[in-house]
Amino acid sequence: MSVSAESVKELLSSENLGDRLRAVNQIRELEPKIGLELVQIAICDHSARVRYSAVSQMDTLGTQDLQLSLDILRRLLNDPEADVQAAAADCLGALKLHEAFEDLQELYHTSPEWLVQFSIIATLGELGDPRGFELLTQALASDNGLIQTAAISSFGELGDIQAIPLLVPYSTNADWQVRYRVVQALTRLGGDEAKSILATLVNDEVEAIANEAKKALQLT
Repeated sequence: MSVSAESVKELLSSENLGDRLRAVNQIRELEPKIGLELVQIAICDHSARVRYSAVSQMDTLGTQDLQLSLDILRRLLNDPEADVQAAAADCLGALKLHEAFEDLQELYHTSPEWLVQFSIIATLGELGDPRGFELLTQALASDNGLIQTAAISSFGELGDIQAIPLLVPYSTNADWQVRYRVVQALTRLGGDEAKSILATLVNDEVEAIANEAKKALQLT
């Protein structure tokens, strides 16, 4: 049976959770403009699983109407479920909705959920807002290793070379995954200071890090 706006809408109103989840997945097969209309129904669903599946499509559907998407995603930052909040934060960054920066910043400081904090920090690089620098600096000092590594990556995406001195201590971190993220961030940031740190990492005991550092130096 072919998928249509009518068939998806019918499934979205079903009492059966599986039907509603299937409907959200089928939205991908429709024209984006229609998809954005239908996904708004799913975003209001009483099931967190349906809301999460729906909001996860906003990074692509949201381009149809950025102001509407901003309003929807801002509201979802207050969703009772951490997964939904995190997905909303991801989409705000993907859509580069700078107007939501202060919302993200406030949520980072007030949320008790590490997953939400992680998503906010991870999305700041993609958001590309210079105001994110201070928040990334704070996240770099987090006692959560995943949030730390997300901050390192986002510093690289943000592209502000003032981050380089902040990243230097992490180039010798005991966790090889942290050092690997540092190499990637320094490669993005570029410049003489970044090159000098990369030059030390070509001798890293982890082959993947050494190779990545060598590659970066060859490109500059």
